[in-house]
Amino acid sequence: MPDKPIKIPGPDHPITIEPHPGRVTVQIGARTIADTINALALRENHYPSVFYIPRTDVDMALLERSDHVSYCPYKGEASYYSLPPTVDNAANAVWTYETPYAAVAAIEGHLAFYPDRVTITAE
Repeated sequence: MPDKPIKIPGPDHPITIEPHPGRVTVQIGARTIADTINALALRENHYPSVFYIPRTDVDMALLERSDHVSYCPYKGEASYYSLPPTVDNAANAVWTYETPYAAVAAIEGHLAFYPDRVTITAE
């Protein structure tokens, strides 16, 4: 298998990571799965911003590790978690870069959620 390409963010594909100044919560139905004042907002090129939430502020007991992985040449390999099976589109609804590339090292130890599968509220 060929080596995976590694790309560095730049003017043609910018990535910024900044602390979000307010509280971010993630809910599945009426249940809060994450609640933090330490979220990071990652803005990548033309994509919508993504909140990365510290693992310590996520109820990890509600998540189940999946075998699914994906690759981003700017961030590295992503691992996935699924939400409880009672949730629509539960499979692989949460991702994390456990060993992100240096350019995005700040997201290590953080999780992100697909906004069409959970309710994300940012103050």
